[in-house]
Amino acid sequence: MTNKILALVDGSAYSESVCHHTAWIAGRLNATVEVMHVLGRREGAATKQDLSGSLKLGARSALLEELATADEQRARLAQAKGRAILEDAKTILEANGTGPVVARLRKGDILDAVQEIEPDLRAIVIGKRGEGADFAAGHLGSNLERIVRASKVPVFVASRAFRPIGKVLVAFDGSASARRAIERMAQSAVFENLEITVLYVDNGHGPIGARMDEAIIALKAAGLAATARVVRGEPDELLQSIVASEGFDLLVMGAYGHSRIRSLIIGSTTTAMVQAVKIPVLLYR
Repeated sequence: MTNKILALVDGSAYSESVCHHTAWIAGRLNATVEVMHVLGRREGAATKQDLSGSLKLGARSALLEELATADEQRARLAQAKGRAILEDAKTILEANGTGPVVARLRKGDILDAVQEIEPDLRAIVIGKRGEGADFAAGHLGSNLERIVRASKVPVFVASRAFRPIGKVLVAFDGSASARRAIERMAQSAVFENLEITVLYVDNGHGPIGARMDEAIIALKAAGLAATARVVRGEPDELLQSIVASEGFDLLVMGAYGHSRIRSLIIGSTTTAMVQAVKIPVLLYR
């Protein structure tokens, strides 16, 4: 099994939390870390198109030359900002005892950059929202949604602030991705010595006792401290309430439930929980 964690950082308020959570995960897995900042195509390089136009009037030519110079300057500043973000991230990771840490500045589309190295990854850590977080508090970051839809490895969605993780809530619905989450948890040192609650919210679809029993048996067989719990109601409302009132530090979910159109959307309960809770969310495919 590969043992590298990818941390995706930008200029948002979530980047420091991404680094601290990555350090926590890497420490428990004894994993290496690659921290990456991706410059969009527009900010990563100066525009290469011909700005001279068909008319060669002096004022027009001077203006277009000035625009080209400004474009090149923006590209240089974006690259300098990217290098500074990576330097800060690497410093935080190393201060947490993480090593080795490789910093990588990429240009282009973030999903292309992630998919290029995904075969070498064990997990991806990303902030809930990007640099526009304060202006889009009710929305997930578009890059996060794209990465969750496309990634085959677990995606750890960091909350705005880091705190040590001791209590874990697993939202279990018996779906393939939920069972995969249990399987991966049982194989991972991340969950050793943590208090794990496997929760099924029955909203009228009926009990899944056999699958719950299998999940608890699998976790306990791996030496993990796990208990089962069943409540009745709507998953979105109850999960949010339980997370907020009972002091859980991490929510684990399958990325999709039973009836989601996997190629188009993240499961609706998953999306709602990532938006609503103030703790990190670990998503499994």
